[in-house]
Amino acid sequence: MAREVIQTDGAPAAIGPYSQAVSVPAGRMVFLSGQIPLDPKTGQIVEGDITAQTERVMKNLEAVLAKSGATFANVVRCGIFLTDLNDFGKVNEVYAKSFPSNPPARATVQVSALPRGSKVEIDAIAVI
Repeated sequence: MAREVIQTDGAPAAIGPYSQAVSVPAGRMVFLSGQIPLDPKTGQIVEGDITAQTERVMKNLEAVLAKSGATFANVVRCGIFLTDLNDFGKVNEVYAKSFPSNPPARATVQVSALPRGSKVEIDAIAVI
């Protein structure tokens, strides 16, 4: 897939591991529902801090991507929902490991609550 990262000095530079925009040719699109840090074996929220929760979320996303025939390299857009925006830096550290170069476009917002008491939820769009 030919992904083109769009970067312009006419808009603020990214302040985290994301691109201003990503252009892709038409192809099969996969829309991943938001994942929270549920352990697929137990159905329970993983124990631990925001780092542990984000690691589980990324593993869950990776599993859904794999089942669809994609990887993180196919992801063109993510949405991150946090119950505490002060966790932004720690989430970025974990998230960035899945996107070592040319990360997708992204929005991060603070929300009042997430399902099952989760601290983080992430959704994605991939193009194959």
